[in-house]
Amino acid sequence: MEPEEITAWRPAVAGVAEVFHAHFTRHAYPMHVHDTWTLLIVDEGAVRYDLERNAHGTPLGTVSLLPPQVPHNGSAATPAGFRKRVLYLDAGAGPLDASFIGPAVDTPDLADPLLRRRISQLHTSLARPGDELEAAARLTLVGERLRERLRPRLAQAPRPGPDRRVASALRELLDARVVRGVGLSEAAELVHAHPAHLVRSFAAAYGIAPHQYLMARRVDRARSLLLAGRPPGEVATACGFYDQSHLSRHFRKVVGAPPARYARSRHPEQAPPAPEERGPGRGPVSSAPAPPRTSPSGA
Repeated sequence: MEPEEITAWRPAVAGVAEVFHAHFTRHAYPMHVHDTWTLLIVDEGAVRYDLERNAHGTPLGTVSLLPPQVPHNGSAATPAGFRKRVLYLDAGAGPLDASFIGPAVDTPDLADPLLRRRISQLHTSLARPGDELEAAARLTLVGERLRERLRPRLAQAPRPGPDRRVASALRELLDARVVRGVGLSEAAELVHAHPAHLVRSFAAAYGIAPHQYLMARRVDRARSLLLAGRPPGEVATACGFYDQSHLSRHFRKVVGAPPARYARSRHPEQAPPAPEERGPGRGPVSSAPAPPRTSPSGA
């Protein structure tokens, strides 16, 4: 029997109180409550639980949403246990307000492949420090989908079409904040647009998500600094990446090679002078012959 495992962390993304990944074979949750919304997907096995005295289950492919302050329990539905990923979403600052508690109690399990895929992608981005803009964008789309599933009339209401003015304003903001970066909620406030509308408008106008655009701009800046001879660790900080591994991940994705290998590929004529060709603190040493030494007077 495989050992039980857990991983938990609090990401730097507004609206997400905790991320929790677990593999349980024996553990059974007693009745309990949370202050947060519990958004659960199961990757292996199945979970059974009681919510408001009604039995429910989470087979593969479903999404379970448990409201705050509503008692529930949970245990494995098969002898092999289950592997799950959970997001605990803030009840106040998160994507769902108290008006959705009733619909969630009535229908906590949602068979929605698109929603499940978006939640899985959100988990991936939350696990990567430095990708908070991507995670926030994915969270706002997950929240929008949840609201539409819990209140179907919202899905029937026409969405505002892509707004080129909004997209242009966000692009200008990202260009001005390549190194410093900007959070999605701050960007939405500065551009005066709902976060989901902001993300959709930008992607429709430019064919790229806001976080992809920002990372591409940072990679361009990194390329220039690497070719100028700056070391990758220094380049990562100078370009706004979280650390060198964050730079490497996005650099490899865009360029097709890691930063150090890219830097070593410089054409010899473009490479900076080797260290042995420089005088200590004086720049390159002249190749002219040294003047002859003068003998001491009276020698």
